[in-house]
Amino acid sequence: MEKLCNFNHQFVIVHLLLFSSLLSFTNPTPSPTQDEQSQIISRFQEYLRINTSQPSPNYKKSTQFILSLAESLSLETQVIEFVQGKPLVILKWPGSDLFLPSILLNSHTDVIPSERSKWDYHPFGAHIDENGNIFARGSQDMKCVGMQYMEAVRRLKASGFQPKRSLYLSFVPDEEIGGHDGLEKLAQSDVFKNMNVDIVLDEGLASPNENYRLFYGERMPWWLVIKATGAPGHGAKLYDNSAIENLFKSIESIRRFRASQFDLVKAGLKGEGEVISVNMAFLKAGTPSPTFKQKGSTQDYRGRPLITATDRSNPWWALLVEAIKKANGKIGKPEIFPAATDSLYFRQQGLRAIGFSPMANTPVLLHDHNEFLNQAEYLKGIDVYESIIKAYTSYIPPGRDSLSRDEL
Repeated sequence: MEKLCNFNHQFVIVHLLLFSSLLSFTNPTPSPTQDEQSQIISRFQEYLRINTSQPSPNYKKSTQFILSLAESLSLETQVIEFVQGKPLVILKWPGSDLFLPSILLNSHTDVIPSERSKWDYHPFGAHIDENGNIFARGSQDMKCVGMQYMEAVRRLKASGFQPKRSLYLSFVPDEEIGGHDGLEKLAQSDVFKNMNVDIVLDEGLASPNENYRLFYGERMPWWLVIKATGAPGHGAKLYDNSAIENLFKSIESIRRFRASQFDLVKAGLKGEGEVISVNMAFLKAGTPSPTFKQKGSTQDYRGRPLITATDRSNPWWALLVEAIKKANGKIGKPEIFPAATDSLYFRQQGLRAIGFSPMANTPVLLHDHNEFLNQAEYLKGIDVYESIIKAYTSYIPPGRDSLSRDEL
């Protein structure tokens, strides 16, 4: 009888918890009022107006801003500097089940430089035009996503939602220059290990059509240095097989290969992330002094892309797709990101990482002049992330109770 009573007691606890979880997950969040929408846009503008452009980003001001938002949301905060002057801000919304692995939403705080003369509006003015477009450096890459995380959390907290899994939000420096002093060091640290992360969401790209873009991997950068040699001599003399002549042979071969890859993209046969892009970044000819460099680096490369599964072996992918659809979003074909992001460092640690920036019906303008994001698309993205956070932090693997056996 004692064993039977204990069993019934366990049975009641588990089912009450599951029922409570179901209620919190399905409870709809009221749509924001016009005044609330204005406040949301105003906070986004405030973040965009902080000049965090390389090579001298104002990390102090951006950190203060993020911490002030975290305080208003009663989130746990931690600021780490693996390299002095380059802070990483980690926010935590504790889950009710500390035994479940956590969720991480990552974003970077730095942006690339801007040429003011080539912008219609000041790149750090966050001007909104008559069409509702917000012009600012970082409006797409990727201050929008970091703020969408925060606004989604704000809504969920206001609705009384309680996550089962702990949710982390990270705001990291230096992604635009490789992330070596930021996310790379975090991913290799005990701090990150103790966060017990199971899935990471990071930046994606805008979509010119109505379908959101999801990225399950990214192309790996290869830095190749080609060195051509030839007979030394006076610059006025003609030589057969001179160094520059030999280099041109390699350049022409690369040009033909580049054109063949680009033709596949132009014809619609391949996506930009499915081909190999080649661009010459620097050319140096001659030696400016009688001192000859005898030996130099000939190649520096990394290897094949690391990818995150998009099949049944990865429940996070299916949850993400379903959550986006619940928020009335549409999804295109899964893609390889055409460049490199901080997701690389997560995947190197064996973690699953997905790139996603909810920007549909938007031209891709990251690293371009007049970068903008429409405020309606920005607001819709908050709805999408609210749905994602609900789904992710409520997920319990099949066959696992919400609480551990020892707790019961």
